[in-house]
Amino acid sequence: MTTQFLIRFACAVMAIVGLHLPAQAQDAAPLPPLPNVIDARVTVGADRARLVVDLAERTAFSFVSLDDPQRLAIDVRAGTFSVPEPQGEVAEEGLVSAYAVEQASADRVRTTLTLTAPAQVQQAYVLDAFEGQPARLVVDIIPATAEEFTANVEKDRLGSGTSVAAVSTPAGGSELPIDSKPLVVIDPGHGGIDSGAETPEGIKEKDIVLAFSLRLQELLVESGRFDVALTRQDDTYLRLEERVELARVNKANLFISIHADSFQQPEIRGASIYTRDENATDVLDKVLADNENATDVIAGFAMPQTMAPEVVDILLDLMRREMRVQSFMAAQSIVHQLEPSVALRRFPVRQADFFVLQAPDVPSVLVELGFLSNASDIANLMQSDWRDRTAEAIARGISTYFDSLEDEL
Repeated sequence: MTTQFLIRFACAVMAIVGLHLPAQAQDAAPLPPLPNVIDARVTVGADRARLVVDLAERTAFSFVSLDDPQRLAIDVRAGTFSVPEPQGEVAEEGLVSAYAVEQASADRVRTTLTLTAPAQVQQAYVLDAFEGQPARLVVDIIPATAEEFTANVEKDRLGSGTSVAAVSTPAGGSELPIDSKPLVVIDPGHGGIDSGAETPEGIKEKDIVLAFSLRLQELLVESGRFDVALTRQDDTYLRLEERVELARVNKANLFISIHADSFQQPEIRGASIYTRDENATDVLDKVLADNENATDVIAGFAMPQTMAPEVVDILLDLMRREMRVQSFMAAQSIVHQLEPSVALRRFPVRQADFFVLQAPDVPSVLVELGFLSNASDIANLMQSDWRDRTAEAIARGISTYFDSLEDEL
């Protein structure tokens, strides 16, 4: 009996345990109503744009390219919309000049983006409702050549594109009508009131890791293999529990937390990758983990203590073991790509009891880019060439990890 089988069996048993309605009551349950589109907003930059659609619940989506004039239309399966401002101008410069939201049919709400130049969807994914935030469709848009845009328009016109009319969702279902990619959640450490470590010149860890995470996201998206979400995209404070829960709620295929810590011994330097273990590799690893985990204590948060039935504990233990195996595989893949060009700590794959690595159902690693207490590491972290080289190596490591999973199937 393989571990993968045990995992699937565990998930099935837990799903069955959660069902309490008698069979006849389940058969009589009415189909859920179509969700409402709560809001839609567009942000633009010089070479990209992003549409975020707030949803009452997760639903199917699709998109088509339209010409005369050049537009992108993003459809969601929804029965109503209550967008406060259903249309408007976006910016004088950028890929998108205006947008409009309309009820295109009884079961479809469309957001149409007016383009200033040929463009295409780079990635699109749905995030489940989380910590008071609604479910969200995120669509990233990048430039396209005139030929690419024309080809997309023709493909969609012939019905081979991803339109809601062409690909319907099963009654009561929430499957996406496009092929699903592995979801990688990148967690830039710290943020907001929690600055993390700091250099003698006042450069903060929270700023370094956010910039690095945005670059890593860009590289992973450009590969075309992954959907990539960040736990934070600005200077926002998130509890450690929130970071973990975001990955779990959205069934992430890999969670990677980015840090650049400090230590009282300035000679300690180099990058390292952590997986979770209650027993730290050495004293430094325990100090680093304790410092990170103390963040929530300072903010007044106490980890909830819950008790589960014994059978669920056993099944969860099987899942945790498998996640630790996969986390270790991911860490090894990343280190293998980092070794040729980045200074690493001795024994760079390490273990510590970091709270953000505790998810029992998501492979999770924590990357320490270096130490802000070491002059050489600080110099590296301030160099764009080093940051690019390191981000590229980590992106290759992530791809290699997913390749190894495919080889095992």
